[in-house]
Amino acid sequence: MNNSPSRRLPIGAIIRRWGMTPLRAMTLVLLSVTFISGAIGVAWFAGQGTISTIFQRLNELQENPPLWLEAPMMVGEYLLFWTVLLLLFVLAITKISPRPRPWSRVVVVSTLLILTVRYLLWRSLTTLNLSTPLNGVFSLGLFLLELLMLAGGLIQLFLLLRVNDRRPEADRLAVNVMDGSFTPTVDILIPTYNEAEFILRRTIIGCQALDYEPKTIYLLDDTRRPEIKALAKELGCEYMTRPDNRHAKAGNLNHAIPRTHGDLIVVFDADFVPTKNFLIRTVGFFQNPQIALVQTPQSFYNPDPIARNLGLENVLTPDEEVFYRQIQPIRDAAGSVICAGTSFVMRRSALTEAGCFVTESLSEDYFTGIRLSARGYRLIYLNEKLSAGLAAENISTQALQRIRWAQGTLQAFFVKSNPLTIPGLSLIQRLAHLEGLLHWFTSLSRVGFLLIPLAYSFLGAIPLRATSTDVLYFFLPYYLVQLTAFSWLNYRSRSALLSDIYSLVLAFPLALTVIRVMLNPFSRGFKVTPKGAVSDRFSFNWQLASPLLVMFILSAISLWINLGHYLAAGMWQPDISLEIAYQLRGLGIGWIWSVYNLLTLAVSLLVLTDAPRPSPYEWYDLHRTVRLQIGDQLFWGFTTAISEIGVEVALTQASFPDETESLPIQLEFMEHELIAQGHVTRLGARGEFPTVQILFEPLTLKQQRVLVEMLFCRPGQWRSRCAPGELRSLWLLLKILFKPRILFDRKIDIRAIAVSQV
Repeated sequence: MNNSPSRRLPIGAIIRRWGMTPLRAMTLVLLSVTFISGAIGVAWFAGQGTISTIFQRLNELQENPPLWLEAPMMVGEYLLFWTVLLLLFVLAITKISPRPRPWSRVVVVSTLLILTVRYLLWRSLTTLNLSTPLNGVFSLGLFLLELLMLAGGLIQLFLLLRVNDRRPEADRLAVNVMDGSFTPTVDILIPTYNEAEFILRRTIIGCQALDYEPKTIYLLDDTRRPEIKALAKELGCEYMTRPDNRHAKAGNLNHAIPRTHGDLIVVFDADFVPTKNFLIRTVGFFQNPQIALVQTPQSFYNPDPIARNLGLENVLTPDEEVFYRQIQPIRDAAGSVICAGTSFVMRRSALTEAGCFVTESLSEDYFTGIRLSARGYRLIYLNEKLSAGLAAENISTQALQRIRWAQGTLQAFFVKSNPLTIPGLSLIQRLAHLEGLLHWFTSLSRVGFLLIPLAYSFLGAIPLRATSTDVLYFFLPYYLVQLTAFSWLNYRSRSALLSDIYSLVLAFPLALTVIRVMLNPFSRGFKVTPKGAVSDRFSFNWQLASPLLVMFILSAISLWINLGHYLAAGMWQPDISLEIAYQLRGLGIGWIWSVYNLLTLAVSLLVLTDAPRPSPYEWYDLHRTVRLQIGDQLFWGFTTAISEIGVEVALTQASFPDETESLPIQLEFMEHELIAQGHVTRLGARGEFPTVQILFEPLTLKQQRVLVEMLFCRPGQWRSRCAPGELRSLWLLLKILFKPRILFDRKIDIRAIAVSQV
């Protein structure tokens, strides 16, 4: 055995021993790969003998694949029967086990793994068209783009064989917290940078309402605002600031750590409000001294901009649901949970041992978690929605947020906390982190999949060479089984079709970010996602839409050309050669591909039309019994919608007389100790019940606390919704295309209008 020092050193240490920084090493690798690939391409197009001979030999191998990669002679009904049988088998498993269980997950994932490897072998050994340099460049390009997607997918499938659910463990460990036998002191840190006062108010009140006594709340104001200092004093929490803003959020947290003293540290972003049982459910895990961090999911109390812009607020699930329902549980099983920056609990001693929060990247949370794992500590994930925050309020802020996440994560290749090279991680942990890094590169694939059909029509290139029999035998089973299992494996959080829309909307800016980070990883600093924005009209985001508009026009032209060539060639060339047959099949694939691209591009352009948001306050469908009093008159009803500044009540008796609109009114919420004053803003009807909309008069602090706890802090109130299946998703998208919100649903909620006038 070779025990030389270089054998024992991690890759990062070896690079530094050679006198190279990670940034220089990665830059050298990228430039070398680009130069070699470009040189090979130029030599091939120039007809350089050796290169051309190599590709000619490879093309001959593609035309004469191994016998085991050839479709059987029996076609038609046999192949269809094989595909249908496999599909019914997977469907039966998902029906017998509606939620993935260990046995059903292993069966379905193993089936998918076998089909994926089978498809990959077929694609790599029989379908590449290397007959000419032009065909070869596009064929190899398409294959590499697929490999980017398949590599991450295969890793994810492998990791899916084991998933952790910590909820039963939390039930057991919470007993010691509730009976007082384990109650370490907790410091709750709320870093803020320019968030509105009303957003911070609800977050602080929610933290103060936590059912846990030994806690101290710190508001970390990085903008040093007098009004925020006054807010902290009014609410009775600690206020802390610093003289500069070095290292953004990470620097803000690091400044506070030596000035606080709790055994555990909890971090909430400025807009995240915890439910009352957050600490009861999480603190118990720290009875195990090896656990350094407990991460919980991010939930949201407002719809994300994609759902809102499409008018599907109550249908689509937020973009992050797949990550928190599927990815984090498999990361937990692999020992590679991602610290998500908010709604987590951390052991102070472990954090200080790791050097506090990482400041060398925009993703201080992600790399801090990696450092803790590398030191042998455990990071775990409790899949329970114990807090909720503000989702991005328009598509431009969502783009800003995703670009920051992409840049911060991809900086892994250039920092000391690189999960692929840092000493201390196991192979399975590195594999899980590699899947996360590869995820951002799939934006390049998504852009490439828009461009490839254009090669069929504008350049005459045929990137894919396959017979219809091959497609039926190798591709169709893989595709249909994957489509069937996709939503089931992610616990109904997203359909494959909707996932494609979500990825396409920001594909171009994310692809540019990936390229920019690989060339200049630290070119942009930290930018906080704006919160509390309002707008009173529809607005189209031309900056994000421009590349999608260009692709839509080119795809429409491409469809017309491909379809015309396909029909003409099929009608007038009954006796055709094998090469022309491949060309016809390529054209057929090209126009079908163009149709799909046009559908997804059209929906994506509608997503980029932001719907009005005239109020920063959300209204919640919450039913509570209410007694209304105007003078000596009493009315009874139940709430149909409540916000922080008003309520809508459905009356269970005769409607209000019209003259009451100008009179003060007293509301008493019977299930809560809340009595408030207000005035009527609108009378209406909802079904058989007359309704009255009321705006509150200024509330006392005690009233505000009761209201915030009612709206945001009830244990179990943030529940997971199921996304529509594939067929319903397709129907919804077609319906949206023919009835877009901007043309047919321009109504603004009258409650929001009333609020915006306050």
